[in-house]
Amino acid sequence: MTPATDPQPVAAVPRLIATDLDGTLLRDDKSVSERTVAALAAAEKAGIEVFFVTGRPARWMHVVSEHVHRHGLAICANGAAVVDLRAGGELLTVHPLERATGLAVIAALREAAPGVSFGVETTAGFHHEAGYPRIQAHDPGMIVAVAEKLLGDTDAPYGQAPVIKLLAHHGEMAPDDFLALARAAAGELATFTRSSPSALLEISAPGVSKASTLALCCAERGISAAEVVAFGDMPNDVEMLTWAGSSYAMGNAHPDVLAAASGRTVANNEDGVAVVIERILRDLPRPGV
Repeated sequence: MTPATDPQPVAAVPRLIATDLDGTLLRDDKSVSERTVAALAAAEKAGIEVFFVTGRPARWMHVVSEHVHRHGLAICANGAAVVDLRAGGELLTVHPLERATGLAVIAALREAAPGVSFGVETTAGFHHEAGYPRIQAHDPGMIVAVAEKLLGDTDAPYGQAPVIKLLAHHGEMAPDDFLALARAAAGELATFTRSSPSALLEISAPGVSKASTLALCCAERGISAAEVVAFGDMPNDVEMLTWAGSSYAMGNAHPDVLAAASGRTVANNEDGVAVVIERILRDLPRPGV
């Protein structure tokens, strides 16, 4: 029996599939396989909504924007934003990190983890400190300055847009150790998680996570947690996988994700999400049967 044929049944007839992107729906080359595209389309044809739920900001959603079908909504930045992919990534809802809170988090992490560097993701773009690793293409509008200025100078153009995510990087600490240290130092101020293989933390407003925003979106549609099937691979997926009635850790998942999910599937490069969706569709009740 393979992990993809997990004996745990789906808790209820599913009405919504919530899937992470990187390391989950996407292959390592950031592509969406033909099999996965077909499975997503078949799910929505069967009346099951599909939500992309990711740590990516809205401006990084081009990898899946052509694969939306009926609704086109996505939850981005670990729950800090809901966007309409069919409207060019229009922001529908934002749960921002207050700038004063961000400044308090920065102060706490500078004391707890000397050598930390910061990036600031806003609804208008991304800015970072000089010591922050260049992990994305340079934008002409990108500002390089100390994080205290990026968050505190509210009279500047970059100080006006809502902050959807603060990022903290450490060049020497192990990723999980850095996450544990940050939560101990400032966990009462904000939500800390990670999705990168490096020591890069993603920091959101208190109580904001993939799970919290997904729960709100489902409540608006009259969908219960029991009717949701979720997929993920990294610590920023744990709350969502715990909340959903049925959840699947990818074969390449972090140990915390394996512990949180109710089932397992094969790795992202083996189309693990599609494998489960195909099985769900085969098992759907048939009229008159």
